[in-house]
Amino acid sequence: MSHRPESREAGVGSESPNLDFAGTTPYEDYVRADVLTHLQHPLSDDPGEMVFLVTTQVMELWFTVIVHEWETAGQALREDQLPVAMDALKRSVRELEALNASWRPLSQLTPTEFNAYRAALGEGSGFQSAMYRRMEFLLGEKSSSMLVPHRGAPRVHAELEKALHQPSLYDEVLGFLARRGHAVPRAVLERDLSQRYEPSAEVEEVWAEIYSGDRDADLARLGEALTDVGELVWRWRNDHLVATRRAMGAKTGTGGSAGVAWLEKRAVKYVFPELWTARSRV
Repeated sequence: MSHRPESREAGVGSESPNLDFAGTTPYEDYVRADVLTHLQHPLSDDPGEMVFLVTTQVMELWFTVIVHEWETAGQALREDQLPVAMDALKRSVRELEALNASWRPLSQLTPTEFNAYRAALGEGSGFQSAMYRRMEFLLGEKSSSMLVPHRGAPRVHAELEKALHQPSLYDEVLGFLARRGHAVPRAVLERDLSQRYEPSAEVEEVWAEIYSGDRDADLARLGEALTDVGELVWRWRNDHLVATRRAMGAKTGTGGSAGVAWLEKRAVKYVFPELWTARSRV
């Protein structure tokens, strides 16, 4: 029988935590902290690279949970479970706020500081993130060309290809509105899901009607939850743009992207477009 000196102090009613476990701690078994904290392998001697690397990995984790929330919301809407969808959307708003705050450690990088380890990135670039691409697909920003960088990773490529052909979160919303009796055009409901969503004047009219009346208060709340998501996505893109502009100006981005010029085009786009334009008609 092993001697456990802590057991007398950590018994029932004791204020001391249990410190003696046969294997790894229950916390480690659940969180896998040892795995997470040993995934950092800087490729330069600059101490600032560790901040860049960890911040990027944290962003990937937030992408993962946000994708989970939006897929949960989409599934709930498909099953006409609006409260479940609303809960997932509200959680994703708080998670997007945390994701956006992840820019703070990198938001004031000078060109000299970034150049100290930029070469270590090689051709690596954020636009190659598969999980971020799944986020964009869920927002209706579909593009088959964005699967190309992942051809060498069969599992990742298959997941992205599946997501490309699945309904976006907004597609699920519009299907739900149609089942609630709103005049969402058939052309929108039956569109090619692998293509980028394009704004519709008829969908704009649907949202204007929802916001103008009292009978669809729950749908107006859905619209506001989506607007919160859309606003935070817009802020994410702008924070990315500003951080990049500060760190590297107008130089070509890592991975051969157009850098700031490419991000500027992304920053002016709003997701769920009719939710924004319909406000002028209310």
